[in-house]
Formats: sequence, structure tokens, C-alpha cells
Amino acid sequence: MERPRDLELNRRDLMVGASAAATLVAVPSAAGARPAATDAPVLAKVALTVNGERHELELDTRTTLLDAVREHIHLTGAKKGCDHGQCGACTMIVDGRRINSCLTLAVMHQDDAVMTIEGLGKPGDLHPMQAAFIKHDGYQCGFCTPGQICSGIAVLAEIKSGIPSHVSADLNATYEATQNEIRERMSGNICRCGAYSNIVEAMTEVAGRQA
Repeated sequence: MERPRDLELNRRDLMVGASAAATLVAVPSAAGARPAATDAPVLAKVALTVNGERHELELDTRTTLLDAVREHIHLTGAKKGCDHGQCGACTMIVDGRRINSCLTLAVMHQDDAVMTIEGLGKPGDLHPMQAAFIKHDGYQCGFCTPGQICSGIAVLAEIKSGIPSHVSADLNATYEATQNEIRERMSGNICRCGAYSNIVEAMTEVAGRQA
């Protein structure tokens, strides 16, 4: 036989259980909840001049410059290698400077001039760097080659402009396209095939023509 105090506790437990059940009925289930509005992409209009041609795009603000060029403008020369800025396969020249296009957002380059491998030359009228890569066998599989060539052109421009590198002994000196300078400046462009010595030879030849 239950004692009076036990009966009182049982009544309280029943009341709490009933209240909880009513609350669950009143609150909609997670399965039926509407998705949060924050899931919708934020779009922005961006104008880019790529290889001399103006493109007006409407992009998710999270779109990288690499994806904008590859997926929306359909220029697939620049490659998505590591997608972390470590391999250089996505290198483009933007307003005269080389950048890893996988690490920068397209919306940051409104009205910028973007140069990709497609804009450097064409069959029968190659850019000198492209011709030198062919002559010196500066590529094997070719995956990293667009980034290597774009970076190589920008590297020679940096040296000519007097921009120092980590191996530059005198920050006020006039720099030359030595093997040490080229290797240091090109260290961010990875070639899994190991064509580095041939790439240096190609760049040295082009630098000699420009001297």
C-alpha cells in the first residue's frame, strides 16, 4: 500500500509528464521546419576584363576568380590543383601581377585586367615564353604548364622592375635573371613531373632576349 507522500510525488510526476507532452505537440518537428534563409547564396554583379575581353557576370560572392574564369567564362587553361594556393597551377596575371587565382574572390577584381594562358598566344603566333617552353621541353604532362608560363612571364617582369626576392643580396641592386633568382621566384609553382631545369633554361633564354 502506497503512503500519502508517495501518492503526492506520483501526482507531480504525472503533471510534469503531461506538460512536457503538450509542449512537444505545440513545437513543430525539425523535419517540418523551413530551411534558414541564410542558406541562399548572395549574388553580386562583377565585370572582369579577361584577355582583353570584358565579361559581366552575376556570381555568388564566394566564387573564386579561378572558378569564375573556368566555370563561367569557360577558359580552362588555369588549373585547379591543390585549391590551397600551394601548387601554382591556377596562376593568372592580374593588372600585371601574378596571383594564385584560387585564393582570391572574383568580386575583389571588379574592372581588373586578367590575363590567362589563353590570352598569351595562339598556334602560329606563340608568346616567346610559350615557344621557349616547347623548345626546352619545359613541360611533360602539361597540367601545371599554364601556371608555370604565366608565373614565368611575371617573374621576368618583377626582376626587370627591381623587385627583390629572398635570395637577392642587395635590396638596392639591379637584378638579373640568374638561376638562383629564377628558382627562388618560381618556387611556388610545383611541377610533379620534375621539369624544373628545363623551365629555368626556357626562362633564361627569354630573359636573354629581353636584355
